[in-house]
Amino acid sequence: MSATGHHHEHAAHGDGHDDHAHHDHHDGDDHYHFSVKGYVQGFILSVILTAIPFWLVMGKVLPTPGLTAFVILGFAAVQIVVHMIFFLHMNSKIEGGWSMLAFIFTIALVVIMLAGSIWVMYHLNTNMMPTHDMSAMP
Repeated sequence: MSATGHHHEHAAHGDGHDDHAHHDHHDGDDHYHFSVKGYVQGFILSVILTAIPFWLVMGKVLPTPGLTAFVILGFAAVQIVVHMIFFLHMNSKIEGGWSMLAFIFTIALVVIMLAGSIWVMYHLNTNMMPTHDMSAMP
């Protein structure tokens, strides 16, 4: 059946509207409902997740700088998740889960690239030819 015949069929019903037009973008479950309360919660969590690492560094609370760095990285990872949920409104329901799948793929790619780069740099450093000590030369 042609597209015009399909259109005339709907017009013959008397409503003049396409029966499927109201289902195009409003499925109900895949839309995130924005609220001021959500933004305030996200803001408060972000401030807390910034203030604690700041206090840890400025007060020299942890015994070693390496431990402090790992704790700060942990707080940073949690803050990324807070920003994604409260400000970017990412969840597994948005766009049928495709945005979350794309995000997971991106994270996996970044981890592989960083780990590979660190591995290559380490092996380049350990496998370099030994340098001569120029101060020992007469």
